[in-house]
Amino acid sequence: MSEAPAVPRPVSADRGHPAGLDLLVVPPLARSGWKVLPARVGAMCAVELQKLRHDRTELYTRAVQPALWLLIFGETFTRIRAIPTGGIPYLDYLAPGIIAQSAMFIAIFYGIQIIWERDAGILTKLLVTPTPRSALITGKAFASGVKAVIQAVVVVLIAALLGVAMTWNPLRLLGVAVAVVLGSAFFSCLSMTIAGIVLTRDRLMGIGQAITMPLFFGSNALYPVAVMPGWLQTVSKFNPLSYQVDALRGLLLGTPAHLALDYGVLVLAAALGILSASSLLGRLAR
Repeated sequence: MSEAPAVPRPVSADRGHPAGLDLLVVPPLARSGWKVLPARVGAMCAVELQKLRHDRTELYTRAVQPALWLLIFGETFTRIRAIPTGGIPYLDYLAPGIIAQSAMFIAIFYGIQIIWERDAGILTKLLVTPTPRSALITGKAFASGVKAVIQAVVVVLIAALLGVAMTWNPLRLLGVAVAVVLGSAFFSCLSMTIAGIVLTRDRLMGIGQAITMPLFFGSNALYPVAVMPGWLQTVSKFNPLSYQVDALRGLLLGTPAHLALDYGVLVLAAALGILSASSLLGRLAR
């Protein structure tokens, strides 16, 4: 008579569990070192961009102003030919400047949002997480850059409909997107730095309105640097918007540009802006 089959021994909980249940028994290893910052920056940027899914009104309303600049200012000055542009139609010359202007106008009031988050208690909750402050600021800065790229696409389409002769080379358009993101990152960090100093939305709104026009008119967005008075030429050399416009104009229109210098200044300005805004973030949250 054969013996009964042996009953299989129970498997202990710490051995031989299915691979799909690994995370239920052993927690995943936390990211460490250089892996932390990119992951947190991406997460913060994604959180900021999620807001566009619920309210796209900002993108629509902010597209009105650059359209008016191109349709009214650009068309008028193209006819009177009052500004020397080196043989380029003035509307073509203006389009890259309006792209940079619209991106700056989106970014320069970004500090208002972080003050609102402070008042709502969101900022305090973010600061007690393991997320580095630099990652929080960088995520917000590059989210503003992505919004600015969307705005730039609208301006490019309007300019194309008006007959502006621009390149459609994918690599050059990628360079345009990078320049827009870097410029927006700097101006949004400038706004958040001012927010860390003034601490209130009303003061930030007043300062933002006071500096946007000098930054715009003190750049080469509307006219060449050569036609500026000497003191304004000096100001334009320290204005990151001038380097952004120079890069956009060179990429989109093929005009002579100093791309290495332009991108170098934009990267340095964005890095200094992130450092400055990160250092004042704790003061804003008090």
